[in-house]
Amino acid sequence: MALFDFIKRLFGPKQRPSAPPARPPIAPSSRSAPAAPGKPKRRKLELDASQFTPLSEADVRKQARGLGSLWNNPWFGRRDLIPPVDDARTQLIDRAMVAHGLLTPEDLVEIHRVGEEMDKIRPDLALARQRAQEAIARSEEERKRIKEQKKAEAAERRRQHAEAVARRRQTDIVFLGRGVSGGLADRRANVEKLNRLGLPLLATPADVATALGLTIPRLRWLAFHSEAATRTHYVRFSVPKRGGGTRELAAPHQQLAAAQQWILSNILQRVPVHPAAHGFVRTRATVTNARLHVGRQVVVNADLCDFFPTITFPRVRGLFAELGYSPAAATILALLCTESPRRRIEYAGRPSAVATGPRSLPQGACTSPALSNLVARRLDARLAGIAAKLSWTYTRYADDLTFSAEGAAVERVGYLLARLRHIAADEGFAVNEKKTRVQRQNGAQSVTGIVVNQRLGVPRATVRRLRAILHRAAREGLAAQNRDRHPDFAAWVRGMVGYVQMVNPEQGRALRKALDAALD
Repeated sequence: MALFDFIKRLFGPKQRPSAPPARPPIAPSSRSAPAAPGKPKRRKLELDASQFTPLSEADVRKQARGLGSLWNNPWFGRRDLIPPVDDARTQLIDRAMVAHGLLTPEDLVEIHRVGEEMDKIRPDLALARQRAQEAIARSEEERKRIKEQKKAEAAERRRQHAEAVARRRQTDIVFLGRGVSGGLADRRANVEKLNRLGLPLLATPADVATALGLTIPRLRWLAFHSEAATRTHYVRFSVPKRGGGTRELAAPHQQLAAAQQWILSNILQRVPVHPAAHGFVRTRATVTNARLHVGRQVVVNADLCDFFPTITFPRVRGLFAELGYSPAAATILALLCTESPRRRIEYAGRPSAVATGPRSLPQGACTSPALSNLVARRLDARLAGIAAKLSWTYTRYADDLTFSAEGAAVERVGYLLARLRHIAADEGFAVNEKKTRVQRQNGAQSVTGIVVNQRLGVPRATVRRLRAILHRAAREGLAAQNRDRHPDFAAWVRGMVGYVQMVNPEQGRALRKALDAALD
């Protein structure tokens, strides 16, 4: 009954506005009257004042009952049109609005004229709406088609990319691990320098693989760097140091060892080292290293800390690049010759070897000694230069540095040691101060285990021990003298006698004669 309450509020007896002047009623045909061109004219309306007098409550109820149900009215709730003037409900509302001064009859004429105009263009609007909906549908279909086409194109690109990656993985190497793959895209080699040094021309990963007799996937597997690897290419074990502690050795597996041997034979051994280097060089040994310091007034021994671990992957890669190899080839060669120190852990039930430091020269690879000599060439040149300037003699055997002098030059020993520390630090090395020794002639002077006071010789304790072993072996047998339980005692004795004979042939000759008698 909300409608009745609304009409009662509008037309009830409490609201009695003065009746407007009599006007003619709104003609139903006025809705269909055409509008004049230009500004529309106001129509002359002939309305009766009784049409707009307030209605009593009984009249409201009577007329409301005559209107029927609100829900059956076709214009109820429509916001897209203006109800026609001949609708009874519309006439009642129009009368109420004019009676209460909310609208004038002229306003109602204009409103219904607008409604008629809207009725005229409504079919066009419906057609336009339909066409718009059809256009939207076509647009959606087109969007779906384009989307499906893009999906198909993206899938095809992914397929082609996967095929290209698979082909490239079989023929090229573009990534070998984080932090080590920066130079793999550069394949420019210095051909003239490589030819001048007589080195094999390697510019691309395929060149390296062909030279080593490997496939690209196998080369990638051997050279790949991983921070946590489930499988490594080295067998690791520890051996005791002579001065205490242990030294970790890493022996490469067969295939990596073969690749390192090729690098050693075809590249590293063809590059000359500095004359001061005597370790790991053909025709040079501890004897040639010690011979240059025999009979000197002062002999200074120094040692470099962590010699192989100090020579890291960037330095090795820089060495190969300096020889003329492209950054790509230098990267691969350096990865084949270096390895990180690792520690075994177990995570999620799987054992892994986790890197605990940067890649460096492993103690156990055949390439490490030669690479250390080549990396230390600048160090040797600078130390040999300062030694010559101070009238000293300089040699190096691996990480053992030896200086010797006589006469007035021995007074500069302090300055020499200071310069040694500065030059070593400048070249990326560090001097082990605990192993630095200044040896004078009034005591035993030794260089790499060889006595150099007057002539080359083995320390007396070693010679005396060998004599005692051979003397007792003549009566009790050689095997009975194996108190240290060497696995092959006879070979050990034979090697020690050969070493003495190499250093001092006269001492070695007598020991060799005693050994032959013990073995008969």
